[in-house]
Amino acid sequence: MQDSVFVIFLVFGFIWVLMGVVGWIAFLKSEGEEIKFGKWGLVVAIPILIPIIFTLIIGIFYH
Repeated sequence: MQDSVFVIFLVFGFIWVLMGVVGWIAFLKSEGEEIKFGKWGLVVAIPILIPIIFTLIIGIFYH
């Protein structure tokens, strides 16, 4: 039962991230910008994603 609160927290977090990405893409499309994801996008995305993925993997093994 204690894990259900954590799952709800994660689901809402992922929903907020998804809404932010969709909003950003919609904003760029409305301005007529081309959506690019180059090496600088990876420089920003990798340090964000690696700790999240690592933490979730640790959570799976220690659950």
